[in-house]
Amino acid sequence: MQVRIYQPPKSAMQSGRANTHRWLLEYEPETAKSIDPIMGWTTSRDTNEQLRVWFDTKEEAVAYAQRKGIMYTVEEPRERKVVPKGYGDNFAHNRMGRWTH
Repeated sequence: MQVRIYQPPKSAMQSGRANTHRWLLEYEPETAKSIDPIMGWTTSRDTNEQLRVWFDTKEEAVAYAQRKGIMYTVEEPRERKVVPKGYGDNFAHNRMGRWTH
């Protein structure tokens, strides 16, 4: 069994950063998914794939994996670059792109 420990990035569907401060432990799929012949749905016999465990810190997640004897990989979060801009920057003369209004 292999698990991945990471901080999920913010969703593109929201402007806030909710649920990005906790750490997530997710099991990697052990078997390939197959197609159910009757319904045509994608199925898998691996039920660990559905399991997601949330932790407040990375150390708690690593300790959990070590206590259970699970191999794990830790993905560090990427640093987010924020370029501060104002409304007036849309009309600046040294703007790189064209203003199309």
